[in-house]
Amino acid sequence: MSIERLGYLGFAVKDVPAWDAFMTKKLGLMPAGKAGDGALYRMDQRAWRIAVHPGELDDLAYIGLEVDNAAALERMADKLREAGVPFTRGDEALLQQRKVMGMLCLQDPFELPIEIYYGPFEVYPDPFLASAPVSGFVTGDQGLGHFVRCVPDAAKALAFYMDVLGFQLSDVVDIQLGPQLSAEGHFLHCNGRHHTIAIGELPLPKRIHHFMLQVNTLDDVGHAYDRFDAEGLISMQFGRHINDHMISFYGRTPAAPIDVEFGYGARTVDASWTVTRHGHISMWGHKPLLLPEQG
Repeated sequence: MSIERLGYLGFAVKDVPAWDAFMTKKLGLMPAGKAGDGALYRMDQRAWRIAVHPGELDDLAYIGLEVDNAAALERMADKLREAGVPFTRGDEALLQQRKVMGMLCLQDPFELPIEIYYGPFEVYPDPFLASAPVSGFVTGDQGLGHFVRCVPDAAKALAFYMDVLGFQLSDVVDIQLGPQLSAEGHFLHCNGRHHTIAIGELPLPKRIHHFMLQVNTLDDVGHAYDRFDAEGLISMQFGRHINDHMISFYGRTPAAPIDVEFGYGARTVDASWTVTRHGHISMWGHKPLLLPEQG
């Protein structure tokens, strides 16, 4: 029994207007109204994919991990009980806010709130209309995208995400953080997307290093690069990753040092996939332009 895909992300941020402009004018997401105190944004036929709430955290506030149906949710509940992971059921008010049919609420070993759910609301009669030049996003069976989780103990995090939630290892990358500092990045998949979550002992003050959105064309990436570059928000230049082969750039979000990766052309995993190890994060490019402490 495994999680099927990353369904949604929720952020709690100090500057909601800045995030609204970022979601729409930079990333091209579509405003989708509000739920509770959260502003919702669409990127496909789902009622929402990213929520932005007012708050002092200025970080990722929760993630939504999707299973296919009620029976799968109950199997996941059994697995959590067996592993000794405490959880509660989402009440009706929370289900209405998240626009889902059922939910388990828990935390990962380092207190990131996780909502495992089924039955998301879809809005096919209301087509997705990008707020900036984007032809569309790669979602569907691959889910929203991916994020890189920063933790103090990678082994403990991996035991939770793999042994309990059912993610599988795609590969390991040795990430050079400085002349004498490196970390291992463990890249995990739960569907055809090369990785939905990556785990690393990264010395950053936030829960995540970045989240990634994948678009339909290379031109979509180029147009977004120009939008970020016009305001000096490129944190890593164009490059191609060595493991998933994604062509992408990184841009700074309003919650520095959290970045967004905007990419195209990633390869997928299948039943014949072989776990490998890499000594670099990229084949070429991805030259850093902004340090983590820079806004």
